[in-house]
Amino acid sequence: MRDLNFNHLRYFWAVAHAGSLTRAAEDLHLSQSALSVQIQKLEHQMGHALFERVGRKLVLTEAGQIALDYADTVFKAGDELMSTLRGRPVASRPVLRVGALTTLSRNFQLEFLRPLVGRSDVELIVRSGNIRDLLAQLEAHALDVVLANSAAPRDARSPFRNHLLDEQPVSLVGRPRRTKRAFRFPQDLKTEPVLLPSLDSEIRVAFDRVVELAGIRPTIVAEVDDMAMLRLLAREREGVTLVPPIVVRDELQAGILVEHCRIPEVSERFYAIVTKRRFPNRLLADVLGIATETGQKP
Repeated sequence: MRDLNFNHLRYFWAVAHAGSLTRAAEDLHLSQSALSVQIQKLEHQMGHALFERVGRKLVLTEAGQIALDYADTVFKAGDELMSTLRGRPVASRPVLRVGALTTLSRNFQLEFLRPLVGRSDVELIVRSGNIRDLLAQLEAHALDVVLANSAAPRDARSPFRNHLLDEQPVSLVGRPRRTKRAFRFPQDLKTEPVLLPSLDSEIRVAFDRVVELAGIRPTIVAEVDDMAMLRLLAREREGVTLVPPIVVRDELQAGILVEHCRIPEVSERFYAIVTKRRFPNRLLADVLGIATETGQKP
């Protein structure tokens, strides 16, 4: 096997971080053509394209993202060597990059990440956003996995793969009732105010279908697309709130909220969305294996 040319690797590393051949050439005091030749030599040596051009932008390929991760490690090792010799050692750790919907239950995210939380030998990067942006980052290999409560669209050209991690029931919860009479579903929704997820939520759509078939028009006092905010409002307001119990698990255990009833035929599914990769992140394989075995049910 031929030895890796570290000069070529550093040129690639500079371009990848600059995001532009022009900017990297200026920083390195090289011509663009000379820098381009060095990158091509590295690609030839590695046997993989490291960049692809999208419009006027250079975008890392999957092999490019893997090469960048290793290049970061290589050049960081030089800094660590100097730090160690100066009496300030720094440890290097593998990284797992996780994207999660802004509206996704924080408790669920924690359960997924629990196998890695507290480990000093790994680094976690968690980014929140909307599904479109997160899937774009996943496809660009800037994320290793996206956590969502709906599957990514699949067709013949789609790069995404959906792993169903868990399916949770959906309930109406609220503060303890002043009356000893049990909550009657769906009849009590005629008079009981209700807090609901927004219409973008699949569980909201399913709930609306159930109450419509029952001939009920509930009094909606709030529609919230953030589960964390819905959780806070459930604690503060009278009435009932539609949530998966995992969202308010701590409040249920503490008795701050009680589960009045589970909604028949309504559930929320949790997915780990990945892309097919020739060089999968080994940390992700470990977490997905544990998540599949445990079913993610806290």
